[in-house]
Amino acid sequence: MAARRTVGRVTRRRVRTRANLLDAAFAVFAAKGFGRVSIEEVCEAAGYSRGAFYSNFASLDELFFALYRQRADLIAEQVAGALALDGPDLDVASSVDRVTEVLLLDVDWLLVKTDFLVHAARDPAVAATLLEHRERLRRAIADRLGRAAAFGAPPAVLGGTDGAAWAVVAAYDGVTTQLLLDKDVERARAWLKQLLTALLTDGSGAPGQTPG
Repeated sequence: MAARRTVGRVTRRRVRTRANLLDAAFAVFAAKGFGRVSIEEVCEAAGYSRGAFYSNFASLDELFFALYRQRADLIAEQVAGALALDGPDLDVASSVDRVTEVLLLDVDWLLVKTDFLVHAARDPAVAATLLEHRERLRRAIADRLGRAAAFGAPPAVLGGTDGAAWAVVAAYDGVTTQLLLDKDVERARAWLKQLLTALLTDGSGAPGQTPG
């Protein structure tokens, strides 16, 4: 019994150490950029030794990927949750408001994500995993659109709900690129809301019409 309690304490401490390292790395990466950060800087920010770092991560790349996966998974869950609040139907305007609030609250995350995109572009294995996470987000959006009885069909040029979901992700990518440069969150939120409303409705704010 005592052995189990000791193991439990060690496990909880390890989980807490890992979480603290990830939080510290996020702050340092956002401030300086992935390519300009050392393991020592992450350890100093977290208040741990290199030994604590290496007991959780084999390299800075591994930590960076764990951080990206943690944040990307959280955002995918938040988007899916925001889209699920309308029940069996879909209030496009309300859903767009909720999604834009979720996606545009953290400029620091966008800085870290952009670093990761550049890193992935030079490493096929990392790129493949990044594509899996983007696909998860797209599937969450496409699934919600497909289950919305009142949504009807997206504009034909988008090629169905899968195409509409890709368009949503592309609109987010474009708007957040501008946001990184001008840091104007309110304008980015307004533009994204307009783009998503145009993509998901007939232009008047009403859901697309089911072909008949």
